[in-house]
Amino acid sequence: MTDALKRLSDEGVAIWLDDLSRKRITSGNLAELIDQQHVVGVTTNPSIFQKAISSGDGYEQQLTDLATRKVTVEEAVRMITTADVRDAADVLRPVFDATGGRDGRVSIEVDPRLAHNTAATIAEAKQLAWLVDRPNTFIKIPATEAGLPAIAETIGKGISVNVTLIFSLERYRAVMDAYLTGLETAKAAGLDLSTIESVASFFVSRVDTEIDKRLDKIGGEATALKGKAALANARLAYQAFEEIFGSVDAKTAASDRWAALDKKNANKQRPLWASTGVKDPSLPDTIYVTDLVAPGTVNTMPEATLEATADHGEITGDTVRGGYAQAQKDIDALAGAGVSYDEVVQLLEDEGVEKFESAWTDLLKSTQAELKRLAPSEA
Repeated sequence: MTDALKRLSDEGVAIWLDDLSRKRITSGNLAELIDQQHVVGVTTNPSIFQKAISSGDGYEQQLTDLATRKVTVEEAVRMITTADVRDAADVLRPVFDATGGRDGRVSIEVDPRLAHNTAATIAEAKQLAWLVDRPNTFIKIPATEAGLPAIAETIGKGISVNVTLIFSLERYRAVMDAYLTGLETAKAAGLDLSTIESVASFFVSRVDTEIDKRLDKIGGEATALKGKAALANARLAYQAFEEIFGSVDAKTAASDRWAALDKKNANKQRPLWASTGVKDPSLPDTIYVTDLVAPGTVNTMPEATLEATADHGEITGDTVRGGYAQAQKDIDALAGAGVSYDEVVQLLEDEGVEKFESAWTDLLKSTQAELKRLAPSEA
């Protein structure tokens, strides 16, 4: 059952789980996935926490204590979510130590309502890093325009960052620039660059979902492009990664800017494939794993995708490099078919922020209801 996952790992793809709950931690399930399924990291987001806390498994005692203390709902949510991330980080600490800090990390996201507020995002990133208080934590910051300077400043303070909600190649290049700027700031401040890590989360399946919907509406020959855009977009992102950081096997020279930081033991900002669960049943359920194999990448998977890959995923080696020319043709063909790439990726970013804000609001509402239910009666 784990041969495909082992082969994936051997190809240089770090396997992360895109899910977390208290029950997963306390039951030993997370430890089991690390031990048996080659999982070396965990990502979370507001939707994941909303689902976990709403299920109620394992949270009642802490909620009762918080209700007794009469804390605000915002404080309650942060105490609960940071506790889960801290405990998961402790479970993953052996992986963190064994990989020299490269993996074994758990991500927690800033309040999505701050996505367009640079100063507030920076303040929250510092607060989250302090609350979790584990070296193997990533603070997730969305790649909005306001998020870019927040990423640079947070990295500059020595805090490791998972940049999330990246859809466009142009924005991805800006993310890499923000990371380098942050490293340069950290270097000037005398910080140890080897302790700062970052990943850039490039969202995959949502690109196909939106573009394929438009291709279906156009009809005719345009439908031949269905199921191609997301992979093409991700492959071109990896090409952009190589342009800045050089290839993992050193066949491609790095940019001069990165080379200067590399001499100070800085870490490359790895591309991370996110949103890898397949939403179109006509596509293979492992396509965003098996067709995005490249060294020095991360693939964060929902459990269903992890299980599908373990069961019947076919890992055939590198499926990214060597496909750049075709990927560019596939993206260029969209315009000819009447689909605006720029319009789609901006829409997806806006919707991504809105969905996380909605999930956060739902989380606050359900937590508030639980605090009210569990509050001690007034004498």
